Amino acid sequence: MVDSFGPAMPMPDAHPGPAEEEPGERERRKEPIRVLVVDDHALFRRGLEIVLAQEEDIEVIGEAGDGAEAVDKAADLLPDIVLMDVRMPKRGGIEACTSIKEVAPSAKIIMLTISDEEADLYDAIKAGATGYLLKEISTDEVSTAIRAVADGQSQISPSMAAKLLTEFKSMIQRTDESKLVPAPKLTERELEVLKLVATGMNNRDIAKELFISENTVKNHVRNILEKLQLHSRMEAVVYAMREKILEIR
Repeated sequence: MVDSFGPAMPMPDAHPGPAEEEPGERERRKEPIRVLVVDDHALFRRGLEIVLAQEEDIEVIGEAGDGAEAVDKAADLLPDIVLMDVRMPKRGGIEACTSIKEVAPSAKIIMLTISDEEADLYDAIKAGATGYLLKEISTDEVSTAIRAVADGQSQISPSMAAKLLTEFKSMIQRTDESKLVPAPKLTERELEVLKLVATGMNNRDIAKELFISENTVKNHVRNILEKLQLHSRMEAVVYAMREKILEIR
């Protein structure tokens, strides 16, 4: 393991009161960023570990081969960053993301994947991911992204960010166009379903909450989208908030 503190520094002469450190010294004395690597390909995990081991301020503290194992490791190790693939056996990264946020709330999750599907990007963000990077990026960019996310920033691959902006522009345009006609009226049950969708619940959880079947929930969601002339659950929530059809407190 690479030493995270750098070379030993000579101690100053003793004198009353604490010595004032230079900013650079304070930075070197920080704990390394603790990373959990999650991918179903062992060779890829090993490659990432070798690359990240060269960084003095980053420490790989564990690895997992699927989402289920990632949740267990996150609960045990409490990493600062989880670097995780989207599509894996047993349990995918997006599903695991939600559980990891529950067992390790301070962990920040970066999806590192080959999937450039908009749906995976949106679902990852809704599940709590702070970054979404394609595996085509360079090794230097991985380290930079880890540091940026650890410092509270979000990181999205440029091509995916462009898709995200395009989708939001399209959503805004459709919302503006919809203002030319009266907003469609949703039933009381549809409003209940939409409100639970807005809190991030999936169909199964909504069904349990409202004591109805999962198939009934799917029908309600489909009717909501048809009435609002929208294409996704995320669009429905944004539209409802903008039109003040519902308020999330």
